[in-house]
Amino acid sequence: MFKLTLEPVRNVLINSGIEKSAIDDIVLVGGSTRIPRIQQLVSEFFDGRTPNTGINPDEAVAYGATIQASILAGDISTGDILLLDVCPLTLGMEVYPINNEIIFTETAIFNIRI
Repeated sequence: MFKLTLEPVRNVLINSGIEKSAIDDIVLVGGSTRIPRIQQLVSEFFDGRTPNTGINPDEAVAYGATIQASILAGDISTGDILLLDVCPLTLGMEVYPINNEIIFTETAIFNIRI
């Protein structure tokens, strides 16, 4: 199952025409990248090179969002930076009217204010 996580990496390399040896730095992002087996598989895939651990995997997305916001605001020039929204989803929230009935397992009715 862990080996399936490398399939997108293989696809990116094939589609881009880039060799593994041309990759300068390997940065793992996300909570699952803390799993030692994932780190080992990535290291083996990139011929024993150790992934960069200098950035917190949970904060990497926030760093990217900060850079993207600066680019969109025109504050910095992009230079060699290219950021793509790989999962461009809109977040929303629905607000119920005041004094709407909310039923819990105890079937209690609560008044709410927002």
